[in-house]
Amino acid sequence: MDKDPEAVQSAEEQFCNDPRFEIQQGAFTMLSRVVAQRQLEGQINGLLLDLGVSSPQLDDAARGFSFSLDGPLDMRMDPAAGRSAAEWLQTASEKSIGHVLKTYGEERFSKRIARAIIEQREREPIRTTGQLATLIAAAVPMREQHKHPATRSFQAIRIYINNELDDVRDVLAQVPDVLAPGGRLAVISFHSLEDRIVKRFMRDEYRGEQPPAEFPLAGMDYRPRMKPVGKALRAGAAEVQDNPRARSAVLRVAERLQ
Repeated sequence: MDKDPEAVQSAEEQFCNDPRFEIQQGAFTMLSRVVAQRQLEGQINGLLLDLGVSSPQLDDAARGFSFSLDGPLDMRMDPAAGRSAAEWLQTASEKSIGHVLKTYGEERFSKRIARAIIEQREREPIRTTGQLATLIAAAVPMREQHKHPATRSFQAIRIYINNELDDVRDVLAQVPDVLAPGGRLAVISFHSLEDRIVKRFMRDEYRGEQPPAEFPLAGMDYRPRMKPVGKALRAGAAEVQDNPRARSAVLRVAERLQ
């Protein structure tokens, strides 16, 4: 499953001759429905979630994901659905923009950037990634080493436009009911916000939501549905050298219990 019609087309072209392969366009939040349509509830042996933006999206200036390539300020994984980043920035309040930058980008200068966006759009609309990146660079008073000043803001806007974190929470909640006993979930995350959600989900499925420590017999009646498998894995030096974008990837695995 993939929101991006270009990714779906590419996959179909690459794997069309393999009878084991099938792909549908759409958010992976449709997992339960797709599984139910095939009467496979509780029979899925393996499930891989590869979160976030893809390299083809980042490398295509026309998609508007990259601050290093000037193009239309779009950022939608499905260009036919929802509002583009440019449309949202043109109408959102200063408070809303600041909240998105702070919440989804952990941007410490979110208020400065939001104010700069409002001031700029009063003069002329922000239509391109280059305009936005330049504006953010001018608004940020300090630089992080080896990181473009627009990195966090572009991440935040992209996550918001595509509803990424809510989609992750939604699909994870569906996982225990679709996996077979012994079936495994593998999730690749690319930033701390995603990984935190995945880590908490796997922990809570195993331990249950923990009541306050002062409660006696806390969690004794809880029967876990899933358990984490091993520790989180990161790309080694050789893999990062071959694929620098793997440096931020985190892989976590959990198994459905009987």
